[in-house]
Amino acid sequence: MLELESVPELDRPVLVAAFEGWNDAGEAASGVIGHLAESWGARQIAELDPEDYYDFQVTRPNVRLTGDGDRREIVWPTTRISVARLENGRDVVLLHGIEPNMRWRSFCRELTDYLVKLGVKTAVLLGALLADSPHTRPVPVSGSVADVGLGETLALEPSRYEGPTGILGVLQDSCDKLDIATVSLWAQVPHYVSQPPSPKATLALLHRVEDVLDVTVPLGELPEQSRAWEEGVNELAEQDTEVADYVRTLEEQKDAAELPEASGESIAREFERYLRRRGMEPPV
Repeated sequence: MLELESVPELDRPVLVAAFEGWNDAGEAASGVIGHLAESWGARQIAELDPEDYYDFQVTRPNVRLTGDGDRREIVWPTTRISVARLENGRDVVLLHGIEPNMRWRSFCRELTDYLVKLGVKTAVLLGALLADSPHTRPVPVSGSVADVGLGETLALEPSRYEGPTGILGVLQDSCDKLDIATVSLWAQVPHYVSQPPSPKATLALLHRVEDVLDVTVPLGELPEQSRAWEEGVNELAEQDTEVADYVRTLEEQKDAAELPEASGESIAREFERYLRRRGMEPPV
């Protein structure tokens, strides 16, 4: 059951959601939600009662010290909903959860019922997967939509994926049935450096969120963290000739498969983003 702190009246709210676990390689997707919440000063408005959805022997609660360290409290694994108001007056609903261990349909029904009450009409669902992607190249981010009209607006195509899915796929299906338009964005995290955090993948996802929402997000220390992460992986690869050879093979495959038009689209997006950060309008 959702424990509500308030049901505020929101202005054109859009959801941005990510779940830790199977959907979150390198914690890249959940890292975006954390960054947005901090950058935009989001306030929590609801959280799910974890009793119905989590196996605490699998997803264990944590103990932490509070105050001056003289008290302890239990922090239960759950899903929390926050809201932030942007400079343009629009509200963004941020959902940060942990993939539940059971009752996924009830879980998603409870979430979507609340999203309808908030007036959410569009949902941006973030994920990250392990892939044969070299850490030295830009992190690929794939996007898809369920609604053809929205896909034309954002230059995205409907997903053709078939196979196992996580809670994001189930939530997307629940949203679609309630006419909440969904956009799915997935970052490809190099599988040979999958341990969190993965700031380069988080930054790549964050840029695509900017594109979809048409906003500029303060990046803070993410660019520097991304560079430091890549330099650290470079140093590790130099110490192992097999890893270095493998990375070179991935680089060659990536460069050979990269289409000129795709590179052009990427350059155009980066140029428009550069102009927006300096308060300038991109050329029409």
